Amino acid sequence: TFLAHLGGKLTVESKLPIRNRDDLSLIYTPGVARICEAIVKDPSDARRLTIKRNTIAVVTDGSAVLGLGNIGPLAALPVMEGKAALFKRFADIDAFPLCLDTQDVDEIVRTVKAIAPGFAGINLEDISAPRCFEIEERLRAELDIPVFHDDQHGTAIVCVAALRNALKVVGKKIEDVHLVMSGAGAAGTAVLKLLMAAGLKHAVVADQRGVIFAGREDIEAGSTLEWVAAHTNEHGKQGTLKQAMQNADVFIGVSAANVIDANDVATMAPNSIVFALANPNPEIEPSEAAKFAAVVATGRSDFPNQINNVLAFPGFFRGLLDAGAHEITEKMLLAAAGALASCVDASELNASYIVPSVFHPDVASKVATAVRLASGK
Repeated sequence: TFLAHLGGKLTVESKLPIRNRDDLSLIYTPGVARICEAIVKDPSDARRLTIKRNTIAVVTDGSAVLGLGNIGPLAALPVMEGKAALFKRFADIDAFPLCLDTQDVDEIVRTVKAIAPGFAGINLEDISAPRCFEIEERLRAELDIPVFHDDQHGTAIVCVAALRNALKVVGKKIEDVHLVMSGAGAAGTAVLKLLMAAGLKHAVVADQRGVIFAGREDIEAGSTLEWVAAHTNEHGKQGTLKQAMQNADVFIGVSAANVIDANDVATMAPNSIVFALANPNPEIEPSEAAKFAAVVATGRSDFPNQINNVLAFPGFFRGLLDAGAHEITEKMLLAAAGALASCVDASELNASYIVPSVFHPDVASKVATAVRLASGK
């Protein structure tokens, strides 16, 4: 592993050879001045005549990296490099890792706005909640290029796709099922919102303090938890996560390791679905969940049904760039989820295969096409 990372995983290469004075004058001065003047006259030419058209920034402050926590910008750099490598491998997108040495919301917003002219999109990565919500919201409002928070929206796209196919396996409809979610952070909230947009009507969410309900005394006005309380738990349930799981059809965990066990899954409705997505150690060991659940998925690559964001973000950004999009809409997110789900043919669909492999040849192109069409282009 250390040898693979030696010297980093990325390089920058020129697309044009610089062999002589003519090449130099064409690529640099004086020829390049004509391109500058063209962009002054028509700023939209920057997408056509520079790397902007196919380049995104992968931005982090190092505050919530993988399962490692707040390790800072330097230690986050290997992950951001890896993310950039995945963009190139799966969608031929040029991505630059930008690790910011600040965790101040205002300074992050200012910095990203300042570097935005060189990019066609911003991918926010591994920024802790709740700051990530404000950063994303402000940047979306103030920039004319799309801003995507992968920990939220990448996870949501893949979860919605996986649940659509899992429900087909067990013969249930999304509008009928009762879902219990463990975790109300960035990923959990985004997954919940997109599932509701896809038709989910019945959900109960729990965090470290138990079930979230309207009027819980620790919930602050205007917070994400207040939104969750207002849009879930229609019957006002209280108590623990384990109690909430009784008779639930679906469990989605985006929280911490070992918060439930096989006995809890046994109390769920028949033909239950368990997505235990905490990494590297899930909310329940898959083998334990499978004793009672009909379909089990995790965030790990060593078990079937890996809910992996790489299924979403390369194709999603490819679609955004191809469309020259200026924003991200819920319609695009749902279109991406539908396209991803369709990569598993009905003849292949089974309890151990509800999402395609990350190396499935059609994933990025299908997702990209769906996003581009959803943008109206």
